[in-house]
Amino acid sequence: MAPATRRPVRIAGASGGFSDRIRAIASLAKSEDVDVIVGDWLSEMTMTMHGTGKLRNLRQMTQAHTFEEKINYAMFAENFLDCFLPAVPDLAQRGIKLAVNAGASDTELLAQLVDKKCKQMGYSLKIAWIEGDDVTGIVKSMLNKGEGFRSLMHNRSVEEWGLEPTVAQCYLGGLGIAKALTEGADIVIAGRVSDASPIIGAAAWWHRWTNDQFDELAGSLIIGHLLECAAYVSGGYCSDFRALMSKGKHINLGFPICAIDYRGEGIMYKERNTGGQITVTSVTSQLLYEIQGPQYYNCDVTAQIENIKIEQVGEDQVKVSGVRGLPPPPTTKVGLTGFAGWQAEYHVYLCGLHIEEKCKWTEEQIRYELGEETLKKFTTLKFMQNGTSPIDARNQDVATVDFRVFAQSKDRELLNMRNPKGFFRISMVTFLQSCPGASLGNDMRQAEGKPYYEYHPSLLPQSALKQRVHCLWIGEETQDHNDKNIFDIPLAPEFRDYQRQQPSYETNKAVPLTFFGPTVRLPLGSIVLGRSGDKCSDCNVGFFVRNDDEWEWLRSFMTIEKVKELLGPEEYKDKPIDRFEMRNIRAVHFLLHDHLDRGYDACSTYDTLGKNCCEYLRAKSVDLPIQFVKRGVL
Repeated sequence: MAPATRRPVRIAGASGGFSDRIRAIASLAKSEDVDVIVGDWLSEMTMTMHGTGKLRNLRQMTQAHTFEEKINYAMFAENFLDCFLPAVPDLAQRGIKLAVNAGASDTELLAQLVDKKCKQMGYSLKIAWIEGDDVTGIVKSMLNKGEGFRSLMHNRSVEEWGLEPTVAQCYLGGLGIAKALTEGADIVIAGRVSDASPIIGAAAWWHRWTNDQFDELAGSLIIGHLLECAAYVSGGYCSDFRALMSKGKHINLGFPICAIDYRGEGIMYKERNTGGQITVTSVTSQLLYEIQGPQYYNCDVTAQIENIKIEQVGEDQVKVSGVRGLPPPPTTKVGLTGFAGWQAEYHVYLCGLHIEEKCKWTEEQIRYELGEETLKKFTTLKFMQNGTSPIDARNQDVATVDFRVFAQSKDRELLNMRNPKGFFRISMVTFLQSCPGASLGNDMRQAEGKPYYEYHPSLLPQSALKQRVHCLWIGEETQDHNDKNIFDIPLAPEFRDYQRQQPSYETNKAVPLTFFGPTVRLPLGSIVLGRSGDKCSDCNVGFFVRNDDEWEWLRSFMTIEKVKELLGPEEYKDKPIDRFEMRNIRAVHFLLHDHLDRGYDACSTYDTLGKNCCEYLRAKSVDLPIQFVKRGVL
């Protein structure tokens, strides 16, 4: 069938992470007319956990003699089978394909286990797995030859970083998944492919795209970015969440589906008889999450997103188009994990009047008891007041402040809670000489030091990659695979070098703010929607509005200096901030470089994933045009 007459492929997003709802694959396979179900189980945090766990288990793995013994030490997404096995009958009977990144650091073992489980259930599904994301050996070899692997976050080399990389995993594209499906796979298990790669692979397989069809691949890349976080795009984390609550649609948000046509454009919708919404607002919100600038990079393609269009075409139906494709960069992102030390914390709960002084009293007593020599052993020691204690609070819990004591050190014994000279045993003695209205929590397990890691994202030449597809069923009956079941994935036919610094600019021909008339002092979020997220220690924040005249105000008002002002002196880290615009969706995007204290694995703040930053900024009071406020606040 010619591509132009082939119907759109219907792809459903069933998991945005390891903590997503278990029902998704089974519900979609049973009740929705879809061709492919995809799911994301991995993140920088889980890859660090699985990668270091595999190293820890390596000795036991090599001593394991049976398949079952190897599985006991395997490091793949632990709960994937809970999600997958209930769906097997419907996947098999309805011919629905499944492509997931749940393999983590033991992709082959998970594929073999899936194959075994399906056979035990009486279904002969064809299982494939993707190899090539574990590049630990390649990275260490390049380091020995003098490669610096400078961080994408702070530009320090590995030597300047100061930690010894233990594991390294790179991000693969989607064309390996497309090859597996083309060869006949029913289930494709990948490790660290990019979050959007399963969608690229599914669309490329269905529409028979070649690796030089950059516009089509780019369209599916951005739709993949929208689908991969599951219910985020159908109302989750959306800043107009109160509208969903008022309609009773905030329960059981539906998983999203997109019908992607041969041009790489798509119609987003959601599963039937569920809560949530698919609107311009919900889709724009998810688009702004975790993007780094106007260029969105992948192994297969670069997507130019400044002219993206997001249009409501029906109830819970949104069309996504306007993405332009460019050749991919000659590099791919690689994450290096290094052991950083030990981490512990405990919490003091304070209540009542004079909270600032009570926090100061507590901190100064703890510092005195620890003493100058012990204080030098900490790499991080922070005292954090979380909340305030309002006068006339409606109950005591509302009036209680969480005072967090957070510590990191390379000295294991310092963070051993049973050590009489350790952090916890020394500092907790202040409790009996504390200020009034102080109490300790009744669970001290966090006060015991746990290992923590730092994540160092950098770039690896694609020429160093060896991406291969393994099709378990080929030659299975004769036990004579002879490498006929293994397929090498070629590199893109063309690369383009891009500046590491993405384009950043203030608005062109800003409109004087007085043009918009009288103003009133209200929180920014009264009329401005937004979303924020993380990429390691970078934090991105996007703002958008509902109407064209509001866009003229937003693009003129939201400057880099305004973001610095709204962050305030305690939150602005004196690091670079990038800015770009997406006129068609009335959005302004900012990238706050190295804002999140080393990223999730090592972060000492509450907002480890950057998800709270936008809401913090939307709650800041600014001068809003009265004419816009009269239309109704969010």
